[in-house]
Amino acid sequence: MSLDRPFPQTAAIHSQLGAIFVSLELSRSTWLVTSLSPGTGEKLSKRVIKAGDVCALLARLAELRHKALARTGTSHPIIVIQEAGLDGFWLHRVLEEEGCESHVVDAASVAAPRRRRRAKTDRIDGEGLLRALLAFKRGEPRVCSMVRPPTPEAEDERRMCRERAELIEERIRHVNRIKGLLFSQGVGDYEPLRRERRKRLVELRTGDGRPLGPHLKAQIERELDRLELLLEQIKAVEDARDRLLARLAESRRKDATALVEAQPSPVALLMSLRGVGPEFAASLWTEGLCRSFANRRQAGAYPGLTPSPWRSGKIEHEQGVSKAGNPRLRTKMLQLAWLWLQHQPQSALAQWFHRRLPGMTGRAARKRLIVALARKLFVALWKFTSAGVVIEGAVMKTSA
Repeated sequence: MSLDRPFPQTAAIHSQLGAIFVSLELSRSTWLVTSLSPGTGEKLSKRVIKAGDVCALLARLAELRHKALARTGTSHPIIVIQEAGLDGFWLHRVLEEEGCESHVVDAASVAAPRRRRRAKTDRIDGEGLLRALLAFKRGEPRVCSMVRPPTPEAEDERRMCRERAELIEERIRHVNRIKGLLFSQGVGDYEPLRRERRKRLVELRTGDGRPLGPHLKAQIERELDRLELLLEQIKAVEDARDRLLARLAESRRKDATALVEAQPSPVALLMSLRGVGPEFAASLWTEGLCRSFANRRQAGAYPGLTPSPWRSGKIEHEQGVSKAGNPRLRTKMLQLAWLWLQHQPQSALAQWFHRRLPGMTGRAARKRLIVALARKLFVALWKFTSAGVVIEGAVMKTSA
């Protein structure tokens, strides 16, 4: 019996493409443009262009639109997807200005093969992004997580708190370096952050009674020069942060209409809580609370503080928090959770923590409990700033 009878040539996927789907695999040197256009029999087209060449990218998109129009006689929209990463959101804004529908996806949410040794190339990643985009536009649930790009103003406002955190880390490194150099000579009581640091340096003696060596003293003086420059920059950033907070509060009062009673700004509400200062208020607002969440689950998941269970068959254990959200916001919330216990001991959240604390044994259990408190606290702060829901038992600062 012959097996060479002809079979009809059918496509593996039957779909009516109503748009031109494009994925961008971005790197420092090249951009890979992978596209799927109507009337091509579900064949993917790939084109490599130089990184940063926006004119070449727009020309490629125009070429795809023109070819699709010639094949089908219909003009189709262009839908583009790219991963969130080093390039930020400037290309996303360029594409939207050109009339394209642009999406930025969280790379960790795109499904990938689970083989121990899997092939990874830009071509494979570009095809994977395109498949994720097609499934997302078909309405498949949980196929990937799209990032909501911030506005240029919001993106610029959050740079101050991030810069201050970087400056603080650099200050700590310089202070520790100075202390380490002096400790090796038997000096353990020198504080580089005090005002009399220069005068104190001249009076220092080593553990065996000798004055500091000239080269060591010169090295420490150069370290102090860098440290003092950092202190000036930190002060400048903090002044700019305070001006931003004042501007946000003033703009909220101006936006209130005469028919509606003016409400305090969310930043002012945060700063009215005992234990929350300007740095925490600015960081929480610019990093997370300025966004809109549909429900408390979305709010709790954004800092990455939600649990990640592993349950399959008889295996059931917890893997810890997902860490899938904003890492800076997660750090701030964990710090604020400890401060909340100190400054708001009578609040319902602090009482919830202390009721469960006696049953916890070990440092790891205590850390899990503080993470749970941080998640609950962020949800409570979101309700407080967005809907005015007062945190039960929270103490406000006394007005001057």
